Amino acid sequence: MSEVLLHYTRGGKVECIHCGDIVAVDRTGQVQYQVGDAGRRMFWRSAAKPFQVLPLVERGGLDKFKLTTRELAIMTASHSGEPDHVEIISQLLGKIGLTTEALACGTARPLSGKAARELMCRNLPYQAVHNPCSGKHSGMLALATLLEVPRDRYFALEHPVQQLMLQAVSRSAGLPAAEVETGIDGCGVPVFYLPLRNMALAYAKLANPTATDWGGSQAAVVAIRDAMLAYPQVVAGTGRLDTVIMQVTKGRLVAKVGAEAVYCLSAVNEGLGIALKIDDGGNAPVAPVVISLLKKLDLISAQEFELLAAKFPFTQKNHCGDIIGTVEAVF
Repeated sequence: MSEVLLHYTRGGKVECIHCGDIVAVDRTGQVQYQVGDAGRRMFWRSAAKPFQVLPLVERGGLDKFKLTTRELAIMTASHSGEPDHVEIISQLLGKIGLTTEALACGTARPLSGKAARELMCRNLPYQAVHNPCSGKHSGMLALATLLEVPRDRYFALEHPVQQLMLQAVSRSAGLPAAEVETGIDGCGVPVFYLPLRNMALAYAKLANPTATDWGGSQAAVVAIRDAMLAYPQVVAGTGRLDTVIMQVTKGRLVAKVGAEAVYCLSAVNEGLGIALKIDDGGNAPVAPVVISLLKKLDLISAQEFELLAAKFPFTQKNHCGDIIGTVEAVF
């Protein structure tokens, strides 16, 4: 059962409570830390992206299409739709002989407010390339091209691309594919429903890939992890939690958001994987929970905590900028 993670206070009184579940495991799957239910099943959402790109990488897709490390990073991303994100995706698709019109993820407002305003000021429409999942979709199209299978309906569960991704996700999470249920994600492709501890296991194996964990895919997993760490700005965007965590910790932590307040991390040095879900699905509680957890598990220094807390304050302010309350972790 979920437990209380955060109190939002006003005037010294608790006004809002956020509950959820957290689990950290090592690469053998042993639970090292737990709050709530480690076996809670949840849709992995975009936190599955580093593993969805695995079939393309392990089959030599990077070399085949001469894809760069930045282009690999964008395929793991929930990007902000900033100009550099759009440029990377356009270049990636060009290398496989497609344009952004091939994307089936749907149009979306950029997550970057600045990028959205710039489009509005120029009277330009939002496009599929601004969708935070357009990098993942570009990777799916690249895989379909590599496999020489039809690219139309690449998003359908029965398509060879999605079947390979289901297998990659189940293998990464240490579950038989038959035990990974699916739904449809916001961008129209299958999304995977599995226990938090198995999400954490995949991130533990991503943290410190070994031949025992990954067999012949070890080099591919290292490439994916290192691409995310090399280009944190590509994985999320300016001022976003994923990006800031990876920048502040300088390669010690891989961070990846999933929709509806799912969040996963890899602690590279410790070989630890973390997965959490906040019940209400809101964005606001994610940063204070994640930063407090990293501090509690001694995965960040006091200085790094201060840097992160400065970016994502544990205070509430009114419209005049006055501090009128706090955000307090209680786990």
